[in-house]
Amino acid sequence: QVQLVESGGGLVQAGGSLRLSCVTSGRPLSSYAMGWFRQAPGKERELVATIMWSGISTHYGDSVKGRFTISRDNAKNTVYLQMNSLKPEDTAVYYCAVSLRGGWGTTNDYDYWGQGTQVTVSS
Repeated sequence: QVQLVESGGGLVQAGGSLRLSCVTSGRPLSSYAMGWFRQAPGKERELVATIMWSGISTHYGDSVKGRFTISRDNAKNTVYLQMNSLKPEDTAVYYCAVSLRGGWGTTNDYDYWGQGTQVTVSS
């Protein structure tokens, strides 16, 4: 069993920054892809960013490219999402997830999810 716990969400003004953290436990996840997703009210859950086990290869959703950065510290079993230049449309619940089966591009590729952390960006 794998547990993921997100933190770092909150209320921020447009143009501000937040850093989300996701601490994992239950089994070592250094060999697996990790991802951040978000879901706004009335919308489907969407991919924000993913990072491969090495931490070298990353992928971003088009709406966050150039503003968000995903990173991981395998020694701490933690994945981060640095969010800069935040916009009101970034408001959503943010989830981290782990893919044990090798895929990384869609929600169906991920096997375990955290409970989510709310990010609200005011205009």
